[in-house]
Formats: sequence, structure tokens, C-alpha cells
Amino acid sequence: MADHDAAAQAAALAEEFAPDLGAILFTIYPDADSLDTLRPGQTDPDSVNAANRAAAAVLAREGVQIFAQRADRGAFRRYMDGREDSQANRLAWRDRDRLLQGDVALKALGIDPQQARPRPSAARITGSPADRLTRAFGDGGGAEFDDLAEELLEAGRDGVLDVARRKIADRFGDEAAEDFSASLLTLAEGAELGPSGWASLVALPVALQPGPLPDPQAIGASMVAAGLLEEALEIRFLPEWRAPERLAALSPVALRRVLRDMLEGRSPKDMPPAASLQGQDFALLLGLQIDWEIPVWEEVVLNGLPEAPEEPPEGEQPELTPAQHARMQLFDRWRAGVFESSGGCVPLGLVAASETGAEIADFLAEAGSRSEGIEEIRTFVAVARDEARGEKVVCVPQVEGEALRLALYTEGGSFLDELRIEADQLPVPAAEMPPLLTAFVELVDQPPGG
Repeated sequence: MADHDAAAQAAALAEEFAPDLGAILFTIYPDADSLDTLRPGQTDPDSVNAANRAAAAVLAREGVQIFAQRADRGAFRRYMDGREDSQANRLAWRDRDRLLQGDVALKALGIDPQQARPRPSAARITGSPADRLTRAFGDGGGAEFDDLAEELLEAGRDGVLDVARRKIADRFGDEAAEDFSASLLTLAEGAELGPSGWASLVALPVALQPGPLPDPQAIGASMVAAGLLEEALEIRFLPEWRAPERLAALSPVALRRVLRDMLEGRSPKDMPPAASLQGQDFALLLGLQIDWEIPVWEEVVLNGLPEAPEEPPEGEQPELTPAQHARMQLFDRWRAGVFESSGGCVPLGLVAASETGAEIADFLAEAGSRSEGIEEIRTFVAVARDEARGEKVVCVPQVEGEALRLALYTEGGSFLDELRIEADQLPVPAAEMPPLLTAFVELVDQPPGG
């Protein structure tokens, strides 16, 4: 009787939560020891599995993606090693390498896959596909627009999307048409696909220096190894350099094809490796980002649905959490290491694929505003060489906080002049400047003859 009550309660909760869930993960407990290891104090795996089965059956009928994992004491203990033994950490375990989904997950839970239903589309507008999409966009977008656009992206209907864009431009203006195109790209580069139920395309643009290209695999591997990502995220970079302009030219349908190709382990035909980047200012690493933060049913039962992050007031930047601030510092250190090892190449930020052009534009704008310092250094060195009357000039650089102090001497040890450049005038952090300075003057650790 108690088992029946637990299953009925689980089914009722599933009915309540289904409209707000896209995917859910259930854990299957093969025996009492596994249950007690993962969920201390619980000793009846049959009751827990029956309740999970009842909830999963309801959610599958409502179109929620069902994932399952079998409790594995060894894998769980390895995961918990070094972590605080808290309920939150226990519930956060996902067996990424052996996660089950689709029909396989349903069968493992004891559910007939034929019970599963696709999630009902929110699109109810009638008319031609282009007219329906145009009206949904004009009504403010939302779920109806997303569902219609998703159907067209999956069907490869580039022509329909182009017609809709022209209709939106005629009806609402060019700015609205640009917003429409940006919305399609955002939808195309991320979808409820892949081993965790959500995958997206990301890019790491890199500003190049003249000379041999750095090793793309080494840069990608070092970023993954540097611990820069949130724990729930996984990045799989393609091993070759790609051209940013090729990415910018992709239609939303082509971008979705790239996502599917990478999920299926294929090199994307729409984004081949760059034939040559000699003389180019930027290259990029294209990556597949997998989000493993699938809601766990037991966590939803305990704490309710995950809360969406609060949006900051318009015009304000969101306040960084301590973890985000720490990752930013890690990123700066990693970028400095790449700059040093690659001969001056500068990784920009890791961004959504569709934001690559904007990231490069921001970098160029910032670099332009910071070029004054380089010009001042160039002039400073040139004037000192005139004063040296043919004697070789050397420089002792010194980092002072975020600023850079340069002292110039003749090779014989005569002091010539000194210059301090503030951080807002430097193209890169002061600690990263020495390799750039070698283009203007020879660097030494201390004044000659000192």
C-alpha cells in the first residue's frame, strides 16, 4: 500500500511539473546497497524505483525527454572523492559516460517506449509557414515563434526563413529584420540534442600574430585543462583552425547542420578547416558545448523546479558570483600563458558561435582605444635613440600593479629616460607586454653595469 501511495504521489508531482520541464534524469537503484550509498538512510530500492517509474511514465506522455542512469557505487565514490559530503553534491552526480536516453532509458525504467509522446507545439497560427513565422515574431516571439522556427530549421527550410525575413523587413523595418535573423541564429546553434539533452556551438576566436600559426589542439586542450568552465559544462573543440568569416556567412539552417554534424562525430561540411590563414588577423576554434546539468528527479521532488537566474535591471551588468570572478582570473592567467607560448597570439572570450563577429569587433575597438600606449612607447624609444647618439639603447621593464614602467639606458649604462604607462593605455595587461616590447627595443633585467 505504501509503495502504491508513493507512486501515486510521484505521478501527481510529475503532472504538476511536466509543463515546465524539457528533460529529466532518473536514477535506477539495482539493490539496497547502491541506494544507501547514493541516498543514505533509504533502504527500499523497489519502492523508489516504482515511484520513479510512475513519474517517468507521466513525464514521457507529456513530451519531456527522459534520461536514466544506473546507480554505480564505484563511479559515485570516485565522483565524491574530494567533494564535501552534502546532499547537493550527492544529487549532482551524473554518470556522463553511460547516461541512457530515449527508448533505451524508458525500457531501463520499465516503461513501454510507445507511451512517450512528442511535446505539443505551441504554434497555433494558421497560414503559410512564412506568414505564420512572421506573425509569431510580430506578436512578441515566445514559445510559439521558437516552435515554428525550430520546425523550419530542422526541415532545412532556408527559403521559407528568407521569405519571412523579407516580410518582417517590409512590415516592421530593417532593424526588426536584423533582430529576427539574430533570433534564428541563436535558436540554430543550440538545441535539445546530444548526450545530455542540450548542446550548442561555441567559438574561441584568437587574434593572430605574423608568422607560424600556433597549435590549435594545444590551445583547445589547455583551455579545457585550465578549469575555466562551470562543472556542468563540457567543451569538445574541433582540432583545426577555422575562418571567422566562413562562420559569419552561415545561414541558420547551415549552422544547425554544423551542430548536428559535430554531435554525430563528423567534420562539418559547412565549416571546413581553413585552407590558409597566413596574413589573416583572426582564426577560431569551433567547439561543441554539452550542458550536463539535467534536472534530477529526486532534486526536483525535494526542492521544486530550478529557478531561472534573476535578470539585472536594463542597462546594468549582472553581478559576478565569487565562482565566476575566480574563473575570470583563471582565464586571464591562461590567456597570458597562451600569449607567452604562442609568440603573441591572444585568445578572446569563449562565446556562442553567432557572437564571434561581435566578440572580434569588441576586441578591435578596445585594441584601438589602447593603441595610444604603443605609439607613446614607440616615440619614447625613438627620442631616446636620438639622445644616445648611435649607442645601443636597452630597456628595463617593470610591472607596477596594473601599470608598466619603462627605463631606458645606453648599453654602456647611462640612464636616458623613464616612462610610466597606465593600464587603460596598454593593449594587453602589463605583465603580458614584454614580448610586444621586443619589437621596439632590447629588454634587459637590470640597468647595464648595475
